[in-house]
Amino acid sequence: MTFADVSDAAKAKDLLEGLVGAVPQIRTLDVRLDELKTPVSAHLCLTTTHDDAAGLVGYQEHPAHLEVAVWLKPRLAARTVVDYTS
Repeated sequence: MTFADVSDAAKAKDLLEGLVGAVPQIRTLDVRLDELKTPVSAHLCLTTTHDDAAGLVGYQEHPAHLEVAVWLKPRLAARTVVDYTS
């Protein structure tokens, strides 16, 4: 994620980490902030794992996740998503 104001990244990290325990479909959640601050760097990387595709959808549709999304979306300058199964 890239924020319009980079100072929002730290609060976003806290909000996202707060989803652990609140959203039962989350198996793991890892949030990292950019350290190198290069011209091509994003500000935040979120990685989550779920039991299956239905778990991912459950996470995406969970009210706690949607509440964080309401805060995040207007602050983002760019967002990229990669969903995959292993």
